[in-house]
Amino acid sequence: MIPIHAQDHDFSKYNVLAVDDIPVNLLLVQKMLSRFNFRIRTASGGQQALDAVAAEKPDLILLDLMMPGIDGFEVIRRLRADPATADIRIVILSALNSNEDVVKGFNLGANDFIMKPIIMEKLLNSVITQMQLVEAQAK
Repeated sequence: MIPIHAQDHDFSKYNVLAVDDIPVNLLLVQKMLSRFNFRIRTASGGQQALDAVAAEKPDLILLDLMMPGIDGFEVIRRLRADPATADIRIVILSALNSNEDVVKGFNLGANDFIMKPIIMEKLLNSVITQMQLVEAQAK
């Protein structure tokens, strides 16, 4: 079930960066969010995500944790350490689902944690909530 308020809102002004090393996961997220006109960019790893953020600061990052090289935890750590990127909303999308991983993600500064497999309604509700918080911070 799609949130009722999602259908009447223009999300095209929001820039979302989806980060995952598995291409099919990126396609799934793109497909889910493109129905609502989000501007979606993708990155296939931690370093590519950091480079994408440096090129154009997103409103929201949907971030996998398990990636080769720079993992999602390190991406969060680096973004939160930089005043220019510390306020970006971050939602973790991960198959890691132990209490330890969830707590670590939140302690590093994640704003939400969604376990894979991704359920569209849960993802959409989280993204909408994060965008409402972005709007509230801007006021």
